[in-house]
Amino acid sequence: MAEYIMPLDEEKRLLTTLMKREDTEGKRLRCYLDLPDLSRTPDSPLYALVEQVKDIPFFKGFDIITIPEIVSAEISFDLFNFAPDHPARSHSDTYYVDNKYILRTHDTVMWYYYLNDPEIKKRIAAQKSLNVFCYGKVYRKDEIDRRHLNVFHQMGGLYLVPDSKATLTIDDLKQILTDITKNLFGPKINLRFNPDTFPYTNPSLEVEVEKNAKWIEILGGGIPKKEVLANFGVKGYNGWAFGFGLERLAILSMDLPDIRLLWSSDSRVKKQLKLGHKYEEVSKYPPIIRDISFIAPNTFISNNYFDLIRDLGGSLIEEVTLLDKYENAAKFGEGKMSYTFRIIYRHLDRTLTNEEVNDVDGKIRERTASEFSAVLR
Repeated sequence: MAEYIMPLDEEKRLLTTLMKREDTEGKRLRCYLDLPDLSRTPDSPLYALVEQVKDIPFFKGFDIITIPEIVSAEISFDLFNFAPDHPARSHSDTYYVDNKYILRTHDTVMWYYYLNDPEIKKRIAAQKSLNVFCYGKVYRKDEIDRRHLNVFHQMGGLYLVPDSKATLTIDDLKQILTDITKNLFGPKINLRFNPDTFPYTNPSLEVEVEKNAKWIEILGGGIPKKEVLANFGVKGYNGWAFGFGLERLAILSMDLPDIRLLWSSDSRVKKQLKLGHKYEEVSKYPPIIRDISFIAPNTFISNNYFDLIRDLGGSLIEEVTLLDKYENAAKFGEGKMSYTFRIIYRHLDRTLTNEEVNDVDGKIRERTASEFSAVLR
């Protein structure tokens, strides 16, 4: 096993520029980048998950690669065969640092960095097998609820062999994913494979496990497309790849009721964050609910609104739900929509007061009007 840390010169240059920005989006991106990487924080269950996967016998010799958190959109999307109109390219789904660079949205981007490393190119020239893990934070604009955050963690693996030595199939990948799933959830876990679609693998699949009488997706994978590998200068190789969200596995392992608990500094919470340990509520703090209704141009994008609410409410926000959306040209004018959102406030460690919620809610209303050209109702 070898560890590779990719050069961060370009990222440092971009960060220097980002640090000078005083606009809302610039401050927001700095805040997200400053969050700790829980997959490398020893007392976090996400760190424990990574170590548990790495300890599976088949993976003992896998390389580890650390890549930049700011990457080019060309690498992330074009080289990985994303269609020109793929939703992930939009500013409503992805955080753009500038016109060319984004906060990484998926750990699969490590293929580019790994396969272009000079030492790995020597291995390819010598027709040696390639195997690597990458893990860390990724960033996607997302809804707000107990299961989703816009900053989360992924772990991905890539295994390639020369065509002249072997041909790996989807069944080989299924066996590996079965081993991972049973290692994490126990040998008696019920699992199943479903077809899936990714721009850079074919065939592709997802794994679901049965928990509490429900089937829940936990990871995806597939056979890397030859044309995608060729984008990185690799020909004459085949293999498999997979990736999964660490938070989703941790939530399932501990029956966590809220993803925010993984970031908690409360000692009563932290001592319970052990894989396989069923989490017990330290206290059930009551929610405070506020609804907000407004009329805005129909160019309004919910994910951008969620970012504003995150900025102002932070960890006080448990969930934001769109209750109602409709247009009435006669009443609102052409190109206008009416929206109603419900915001649920709940602190993980204490009871909120109406006064502090009203303060945040007032700021949200003010910024809703000013930043989204909205008329409050």
